[in-house]
Amino acid sequence: MVLSPAPTARAEPYGRVVVRAALWLALLAPFFYLSYGFANWLASRRDDVGSIVFSWEHGIPFVAWTIVPYWSINLFYGLSLLLNNDRQGVDRLAGRYLTAQIVAVACFILFPLTATFVRPATTGLPGFLFAVLGGFDKPFNQAPSLHIALLVIIWDHWRHRLGGFLLALWHGWCFLIGASVLTTWQHHFIDIPTGALLGLFALWLFPRSGALLGLFALWLFPRSGALPFSGFRLTSDVQARRLARFYALGAVLALAGAALGAFVCAVALFLLWPALALAIVALAYAGAVEKVFQKSADGSITLASRVLLLPYRLGARANIWAWTRKLAPQVAIADGVFLGRFPTAREANGFGTVIDLAAELERPAAADCRWISFPMVDLLPPPVAIRQQAAGALGGGRRDGTVLVCCALGFQRSAGVVAEWLVATGRAKTSTLAREMLAALGRPVHLAEATDPAAS
Repeated sequence: MVLSPAPTARAEPYGRVVVRAALWLALLAPFFYLSYGFANWLASRRDDVGSIVFSWEHGIPFVAWTIVPYWSINLFYGLSLLLNNDRQGVDRLAGRYLTAQIVAVACFILFPLTATFVRPATTGLPGFLFAVLGGFDKPFNQAPSLHIALLVIIWDHWRHRLGGFLLALWHGWCFLIGASVLTTWQHHFIDIPTGALLGLFALWLFPRSGALLGLFALWLFPRSGALPFSGFRLTSDVQARRLARFYALGAVLALAGAALGAFVCAVALFLLWPALALAIVALAYAGAVEKVFQKSADGSITLASRVLLLPYRLGARANIWAWTRKLAPQVAIADGVFLGRFPTAREANGFGTVIDLAAELERPAAADCRWISFPMVDLLPPPVAIRQQAAGALGGGRRDGTVLVCCALGFQRSAGVVAEWLVATGRAKTSTLAREMLAALGRPVHLAEATDPAAS
């Protein structure tokens, strides 16, 4: 079998799925054409619409037949809504579509750009498809490319449902769709990375594990614990607020750099990526906490989180090196328990179990040891329940061999869990003595008081 839909806890009549998909299409299609047309109309009335074109783009050939894969995304747009196991899957995908369309159209209205290449006359089927396209698609809707944003969303939807030869064929066809925005002279290059960033943001906002409730409320008021901002409440923690302001300032500076730098060189627009990453981290500290990193109990993270937060994670990796380069990667605590920084795959495989507390870092791909993740946000007091669960997992892991308890640096989150374990097992009578035991190992230890989730 090449179709491999994810299993559901309870089968849902497919007729209900079709009805939900039809309702969404009845909303999304008119919204797209009305909002897209409105953005075109506004841009056509302006005399200051510019363009961003690299000199090398003039060497991109016009390939008429690629209008076929270009148009095919419209077919997959509707089929993807129909190909779902349940209405929750339809709602999730529709939420992604709606997010991409709203953000893209807002950009088209606020910062319109125009395509500068003039297509040659085309006949046959390509000529017909270009004529139909020109009936509603004017050259003003450029960055971010909504075509690319939707392609990212649809590609992700189908790659989880296909296997073998069909999956390889799907990747190849998606590549043709992506390339076609250039070879049909519909877009300039800068539209592609900005569109991909938008598509990944939509994937991140509506992860596959999220349970969505309601038709319109799902986008405006996400309530599932898996969604990145569900249950958001502005933190009262002074340290968290300070860090939120720090990362928000970084996001604003990166955004300003992108906006101002674009007047000098379009490459500056790539600063939108770290701007978005820092904004997401700022929201984590403001109250969204570890959910924004989308890390699972096995240490893996979603594709969208992996890409969107890459600039932040590169900074985190550099920070690990700066603080721990002169320290041993791990130190022995007692009875096969070790404390240390986030390990490489080779280091992790030297232990029976890794207890991972770093919400921001992903398990190394080659790590084949037992890996248990309790994601915690750096520099914030961990919730009492999570710290106790991690300490309990530490005790259970000892039955299977050595255990490494780690976070980014091995100074705070992991040290707090080890201290909890030392006290719980009677190896230290008090938390103060546990702190002294850890400090005596010659490694910096910064233990914070654990908090109840309701207090933040």
